[in-house]
Amino acid sequence: MDPSQLRAHIRSRFSPRSDALALDRRGFVRLALGTGAGLVIGGWLPAAARAENAATAAAQGEGIFAPFVHITPDNVVTVLVKHQDMGQGVATGLATLVADELDADWAQVKAEFSPANVELYKNTAFGIQGTGGSTAIANSFEQYRKAGAAARAMIVGAAAKRWGVAADTVKIEKGVVTSGNHKATLGELAKEASAAPVPAEPKLKTPNQFTYIGKSFPRVDSVAKTTGARIYTQDVQIPGMLVATLARPPRFGGTVKSVDDKAARAVKGVVDVVQTSRGVAVLATSTYAAIKGRDQLNVTWDDSKAEMRGTDTLIADYQALADKPGLVARNEGDAEGAIAKADKVLEATYIFPYLAHAPMEPMNCVAQFKDGKATLWTGSQLQTVDQGVVSAILGIKPEDVIINTLWAGGSFGRRGVYDSDYIAETAEIVKTTGRSEPIKLVWTREDDIKGGYYRPVYVHKVRVGLDKDGAILGWHHRIVGQSIITGTPFAAALIKDGIDATSVEGVSDTPYAIPNMQVEVHNTSAGPRPLWWRSVGHTHTAYVMETMIDEIAAVSGKDPVVFRLALLEKHPRHVGVLKLAAEKAGWGTPAPEGVLRGVAVHESFQSFVAEVAEVRLVDGKPKVDRVVAAVDCGLAVNPDNIKAQVEGGVGFGLGAVLHSKVTLKDGVVEQGNFDGYEVLRMNEMPHVEVHLVPSDAAPTGIGEPGVPPIGPAVANAVAVGTGQRVRVLPFADGLKLG
Repeated sequence: MDPSQLRAHIRSRFSPRSDALALDRRGFVRLALGTGAGLVIGGWLPAAARAENAATAAAQGEGIFAPFVHITPDNVVTVLVKHQDMGQGVATGLATLVADELDADWAQVKAEFSPANVELYKNTAFGIQGTGGSTAIANSFEQYRKAGAAARAMIVGAAAKRWGVAADTVKIEKGVVTSGNHKATLGELAKEASAAPVPAEPKLKTPNQFTYIGKSFPRVDSVAKTTGARIYTQDVQIPGMLVATLARPPRFGGTVKSVDDKAARAVKGVVDVVQTSRGVAVLATSTYAAIKGRDQLNVTWDDSKAEMRGTDTLIADYQALADKPGLVARNEGDAEGAIAKADKVLEATYIFPYLAHAPMEPMNCVAQFKDGKATLWTGSQLQTVDQGVVSAILGIKPEDVIINTLWAGGSFGRRGVYDSDYIAETAEIVKTTGRSEPIKLVWTREDDIKGGYYRPVYVHKVRVGLDKDGAILGWHHRIVGQSIITGTPFAAALIKDGIDATSVEGVSDTPYAIPNMQVEVHNTSAGPRPLWWRSVGHTHTAYVMETMIDEIAAVSGKDPVVFRLALLEKHPRHVGVLKLAAEKAGWGTPAPEGVLRGVAVHESFQSFVAEVAEVRLVDGKPKVDRVVAAVDCGLAVNPDNIKAQVEGGVGFGLGAVLHSKVTLKDGVVEQGNFDGYEVLRMNEMPHVEVHLVPSDAAPTGIGEPGVPPIGPAVANAVAVGTGQRVRVLPFADGLKLG
């Protein structure tokens, strides 16, 4: 089954609102664990197996079992996390919500990933089980609080019944249940509590009653990650497991024409070589042998349908399109008429490169197909889609695809793939070989950088008309680039009248008071497959909007912060973060000698972030010393984790605007590792201060919103010192100083 057929299959079986999985009598997908306690890998039991065992224990009256909370007689509270944790801290966040409402002791709380079960664990923002769009806490805030509160109510009821006291006399504090002289642990009451019905609408705490929510404390994964005990897919070792590598076409759209595998088969440790629809796979007893065997393949590729253009040609084609009318995403007033009457017109063209996600752990997956069921061990980010893809390849039902979700070493969107590319590769290798032993597909860094699924190339062309005082009269904005959503299962929800919302977000919905504005978009086609990248469309739209606004302020002779505030009068949360960042950065006071300041403010994923960058020019290059960020993401579940996400977002975004790009020459990707695809180095990381706006509003996303403002903030600072507006990214290409 080729990728286009897979996409059609996913669309037909997994619409964004589909509940496709059949369940067993306890509401969980049945697990094919064989005999005994389940598969143990280095003393580690897969999360799905733990969930099954806990469910069985509860069914036998040994403890409380609910979809999100297990309380067992050993006094352990296990929170089942329905979202992938790839470093953003969602496991800690969801465990915090349960622990607070339950009044558990934080030391007794564990977090484990839930089984793949769309009916129980769907992301209500998507309608499928999956993580993305900075929705994890926002989607689960009330759900997990209710789970903790329900468990608490059941424990209180069991205690009251055991001791013959009124329920309102029972108290729980740090996991200890008391009433008068009576005392018990949560675990000691778990068996009795399990007999009680789960309350549908348990009473939730008010904010003044919170114990953990709103406080900073260590994450649930800190110790295991520090000691190396945390298991990632690359760590999985199963007796008899084979390791696979895949030789893929060097050009996007290429296919295998012929292959000579004699030399590969002669490599010690290589046990098989098979051709799939996606390339040629080498299976071996070790990663080393699999890579060496692949190196010895002699593959002739058919490029008759491949992308042969280089990025220079692509960009030239996009620039030509930018001169032509596109699909209209926003049309308010008469932008062209207003610009025609303007006293001054600013024009700018921006060029953004392909960007790879480059997580520290490249793509990988372990799969086994045995007795009509498939079992996966992988850092799954879209479990429902992954189940659908594997079931289509192997010809089984989605509920017969068991996913043991593992911790992921980063993603930035790469593991949340609409066609489950690397998982599909693994499943196809398993099917083609016909083997029943587990097979681990390993991607190298070069596979990752060259493998596509990039943030697409974009070209923006902007024309803004100003009156004699510098006020905006009209704004015309044209965007050219690949649609990320077209052809995916999410198209029905996110594409309207041919316009991909992720291509224009941050421009078509700008909060700035612009009286006449027209936004257009051209959807292009190119060989490299596009994919959402940390903060999606905001990666390029925020840069354009915030640097243009800054340029207008400069032309008008107005302070950049004051100018923005005047245009944001009807948006108090934008105003709040902008004022806070400016205050904490000392905006309006003299900067240290040689230091340039720039500012940007942007909303993404319903969160608001303003950043002030302090920049020095060293040998003609920008060196960012300090970044002051102000954040309004609603109620802060764990302030320290929020700060960590913003700090990481600053580093991630800064590396991209300063250095990163993927380029093609004659259709072949030129970069392969971090020597070519440059990211931020540790010595380039600025000091980052993060200030949170106090709020009782519902939590919103924070994994991505720290990324968009950093690029324009730095660019605006550079413009102050050099007069140059950087419109070609990365800065290494667009900033030309003597």
